[in-house]
Amino acid sequence: MTYEVKKSEDEWRAELSPQEFRVLRQAGTEPAFTGEYTDTETVGVYKCRACGNELFRSETKFHSHCGWPSFFDPADSKAVELIEDRAFGMVRTEVRCARCGSHLGHVFEGEGYPTPTDQRYCINSISLTMEPVDEAPES
Repeated sequence: MTYEVKKSEDEWRAELSPQEFRVLRQAGTEPAFTGEYTDTETVGVYKCRACGNELFRSETKFHSHCGWPSFFDPADSKAVELIEDRAFGMVRTEVRCARCGSHLGHVFEGEGYPTPTDQRYCINSISLTMEPVDEAPES
């Protein structure tokens, strides 16, 4: 796939911390229950840490108790790219940022969570930034 944001691996290494690079560019996984957004309930927009693409919104985030932030739907279906992942002897669906190709996590279906889509986008906190949205009512 051709991505809007194109950088060499050296450019990504210069911009990302070693941990961010391992997850975003090498499809790594952060340890469970260690990410800054795992239990966050702040109202806001979640963006790709590598390129700033809007990926998820807080109203689709839910507590799955799996150790990583979970969402039941992306902000826009074109925001993410889904790719079959056969690593580690499993068949899963990898979630990547559609703008820069960075690894975000995986999506799972049919796990019984009470969500409108029956999907769990299990996303590494380190692959995201969160921009809070002011909840104050307009006067």
